[in-house]
Amino acid sequence: MEINKYIDHTVLKATTTESDIVKLCDEAKQHNFYAVCVNGCYVNLAKENLKGSDVSIAAVIGFPLGAMSKEAKVFEAEKCIADGANEIDMVLNVGFLKDGRFDEVEEEIKEIKEAIGDNILKVIFENCYLTKGEIKIASQLAVNAKADFVKTSTGFGTGGATYGDVEIMKSVVEGKTEIKAAGGVRDLETAQKYIDMGVTRLGTSSGVSLVTTGKSKEGEY
Repeated sequence: MEINKYIDHTVLKATTTESDIVKLCDEAKQHNFYAVCVNGCYVNLAKENLKGSDVSIAAVIGFPLGAMSKEAKVFEAEKCIADGANEIDMVLNVGFLKDGRFDEVEEEIKEIKEAIGDNILKVIFENCYLTKGEIKIASQLAVNAKADFVKTSTGFGTGGATYGDVEIMKSVVEGKTEIKAAGGVRDLETAQKYIDMGVTRLGTSSGVSLVTTGKSKEGEY
């Protein structure tokens, strides 16, 4: 299994520095990861450091709470694409979802997808805060809005990916969107199980450890 091609090599901490981004990009090139995943302010820097490589750039928006306005998220997504990102990982509005404001949640996803065109859109649910029923609804809304991926978690909530949550997402999207598991993928056995379940992308800050030793450092994303 070429696990490296499933990995979005990630650094999103508040303390992230330019040197952290340079290191992330160097590691992504060395290990031929699918993408790096960074905050919007570092998209330009990532683009500079990945020049000439096949590594994609994913930028997070509405991160990590998802609670800013739709207009702010659309602007942020457009800016990240203009700066060189080719994938957007957006956090949906968890509060709106829990309040039953489903049309607004779907419309936000739809407008962001339309704003970024052919670029990849991943919708982060933050499943640790959702019921099984809400995960099903979020999955259907993402499909309706033509998102490219549904994603389990930000890595900043109270929990990360679980097999059960991925099964729920898979049962709803039925191949109409791909699935990204993020948070808690700390060994090759876990990674392989997600891949066997149909997950096509893994979000982790421990990609290097996974491809070199088969295990990440405890407590990493």
